[in-house]
Parts: sequence; C-alpha cells; structure tokens
Amino acid sequence: MQQQIDADQVRKVAKLGRLELTDAEVEAFTEQLGAILAYVEKMNELDTTDVEPLAHCLPISNVFRDDVVGPSLGTDNALANAPQRDGSFFKVPKILDDSSGA
Repeated sequence: MQQQIDADQVRKVAKLGRLELTDAEVEAFTEQLGAILAYVEKMNELDTTDVEPLAHCLPISNVFRDDVVGPSLGTDNALANAPQRDGSFFKVPKILDDSSGA
C-alpha cells in the first residue's frame, strides 16, 4: 500500500504545529515527507518474524557509573547567597493558597 502525502496534508500539519510555511516550503516538505513514507513502506516489506526487538543497536546495557559518595557543598555554603532561609532550607514565597487543591 503506497501512502502519498499531498500539499493539503502538509499545510494541515503545519497549521497544527503553528508553523507558517511558504508555498516553496510546502512543496519541499511534501516531497521530503513523501520520500520518508516511501522509505518506511520499503522497510515494511522486510520479514522480521525471527528478529528480536532491540532497545539499542549495540550490545550494551546499563552503562552508568557507580554511585559513589563524594564531598558535597554543605548546607551553609549552599544557602550562603539565599535571599531568605528557614533553618537549613530555602524560604520561598507561597504561590498556592489553601483553596487551590494542590
């Protein structure tokens, strides 16, 4: 099933995205999006029944560093330039009232 995209569809998507496109841009995007859809259609022809789904194309997993406790800034240094503080906390203006439900 060959999917085609026309200029009206490009204009509709541009409007939804609040994009103002010139006629030349609409023409260019119509051509480019048509090529993308043709490529996806070509990929849909491949038999992938015996292919396992992948999260990544390389055989890696959990490449995170170890959590190691290190020196920190400390409360007094962190709050040194705070305009207002309440003990060991930043004090900020209240933005929600009791009737807000939050």
